[in-house]
Amino acid sequence: MLDLFLYAFVAFLVILDPPGTAAIFLGITPHDTPAERRAQALKATAIAGGVLVAFAVAGEFLLRALGIGLPAFQVAGGLLLFLLAADMVMVRQSGLRATEREQAEAQASDHDISVFPLAIPLIAGPGAMTTVVLLRGRVGDDPEALGAVVAALALALAVTLAAMLAASPLMRLLGRTGADVLSRVLGVVLAALAAQIVLDGVRAFFAG
Repeated sequence: MLDLFLYAFVAFLVILDPPGTAAIFLGITPHDTPAERRAQALKATAIAGGVLVAFAVAGEFLLRALGIGLPAFQVAGGLLLFLLAADMVMVRQSGLRATEREQAEAQASDHDISVFPLAIPLIAGPGAMTTVVLLRGRVGDDPEALGAVVAALALALAVTLAAMLAASPLMRLLGRTGADVLSRVLGVVLAALAAQIVLDGVRAFFAG
């Protein structure tokens, strides 16, 4: 069970990319006070957590209703995660997180950004949704295994929240170069995870 927890935690941590999320959060709240940033970070994390847990509970049911098998979703999800990994390594936008237009709209807006684009799609984006559904399908109906996945998600969200709350000192500590290097390393790890998910999907298709 510890192996499953660690696997899920690393997967969520790479997908959520706390340093990258913290950098974007800092960029879209340039005029907010520390209290406003803290309130928005807490609200966004709670909303994102609720969305991802909902996907963990109902995501596979939705797939069945649409007639989509888990192997097909694994292959499609793995490919999407690979695109996200390419974004992180190549520093380009494919729209799997927030698009450049969405980030520009957030930066130009004075309203609460905790729901959009912070909670969705920066934290609970397609990559995170895909990952939680895939992990839910992997553990099946085992309540203990599902608890491990939810615990891993909660811990990864807590790390992301901590990174946003410490955005200013974290960016000063890492520097632009350090943040870029960390994002690229996480991108390579995510690419490997994506490849494994695709291979698992292909294997499950031919075995089933």
